[in-house]
Amino acid sequence: MTAYAAVVLAGGAARRMGGRDKPALPVGGRSMRDRVLAAVADAAPRVLVGPAGPVPADVLVTREEPPGGGPVAATAAGLALLHPGTTTVALLAADLPLLTREAVAALLEALEADPGASASPADGSAPRAAVAEVRLEHPEPHTEPHVEPEPQAGPDGVCFLDDRGRRQPLCGVWRVAPLRAALGRLAARRDGTLDGAAMRDLLGELTVRDLPWSGSGPPPWFDCDTDSDVRRAEEWTR
Repeated sequence: MTAYAAVVLAGGAARRMGGRDKPALPVGGRSMRDRVLAAVADAAPRVLVGPAGPVPADVLVTREEPPGGGPVAATAAGLALLHPGTTTVALLAADLPLLTREAVAALLEALEADPGASASPADGSAPRAAVAEVRLEHPEPHTEPHVEPEPQAGPDGVCFLDDRGRRQPLCGVWRVAPLRAALGRLAARRDGTLDGAAMRDLLGELTVRDLPWSGSGPPPWFDCDTDSDVRRAEEWTR
């Protein structure tokens, strides 16, 4: 499997849940935060951005600037702790209690797959998921001559699609270099700050491959924004 790091974002305000520490809520006897960290147990390093609570000894903990500054600021804070040679990172919300190592492996496989071919398991069985690649454009005025980028094999990132066909940007894996570059460009457009920036603005210049989940088990992209979501996830874990 591709060597990768993991950045888990746990700093949301959880306004629809009364401002509670949402990632600490239990699902199936374990906090959602612990479940997400377990799904990326083979990542190195694992970085948690936000209030930590008890975490495994090898998990690095940091905060976005300012605290509560949103997922883009949290992404930048997490990437700042990665080893210099890290090329791939899983970027995940901490409220994904159904995420599994199988699902993370499927994302990594899709990131490295030949762009012109469908990914198939090594045992020759049918592919787990159909993959669609989408190029999102974020036009801006050109002040310098246009320079063609170096050719790159594959997309900049892969994200799961939910059952309504919506991309889940905090349930995906990314190439670190283009993600860092996108953060730098976005900060430059915002006078040096990422406070309150939207994920759609960060990802607008990147090539994203969408991955519908068709593996075994419940949907790994299912996030818990309300108490009813937590109850539904609890039912899935029984």
